[in-house]
Amino acid sequence: MALDPQEVRRARDYLDKTETGVRDAVLGMSDAQWKFKPAPGRWCAAEIVEHLAIVAAGAEQQLNKMADAPAAPSGRDTKAIDAHILKAVPDRSARLQAPDAILPTGRWTPRESQEELFAHCRHLRSRLESADHLREHVVPNVFLGPLDGYQWILLVAAHNARHTKQILELKSDPNFPAA
Repeated sequence: MALDPQEVRRARDYLDKTETGVRDAVLGMSDAQWKFKPAPGRWCAAEIVEHLAIVAAGAEQQLNKMADAPAAPSGRDTKAIDAHILKAVPDRSARLQAPDAILPTGRWTPRESQEELFAHCRHLRSRLESADHLREHVVPNVFLGPLDGYQWILLVAAHNARHTKQILELKSDPNFPAA
């Protein structure tokens, strides 16, 4: 099933918007601000952006597997799944425990994490624009079940939105460093 131009535009615009949201949320942060944790066991902005980059890279890997993945079942309600991703993933009312594979480990500096994230977003945008078969196959997601390629791209954008909110929460903490 080919994507219609409206779907492509919707996903591209959302990916653009949420990438810009991350970029704006961390713009001009000092080293102390990048490392600020509001409580033990909580992530700092550096860890959040690293996590975003890891998830975007993982989504890109899933897209690379799509051609060999099982065919999407006929009658699959893609519109309902799309809507669920767009509603549920950015919702921070429930905390989720990230699987070990996507936990931040300090592998990159904040700048490198941003570069990784934005590079993967560019690649995903390119896949969205050039692939007309993103709905044909599904690959499972640990939280959302089987997702097609288009939905993996929506997931990255919605995940960026979720964690941008987390960064903004950090910045509003009364103990967040002034500089």
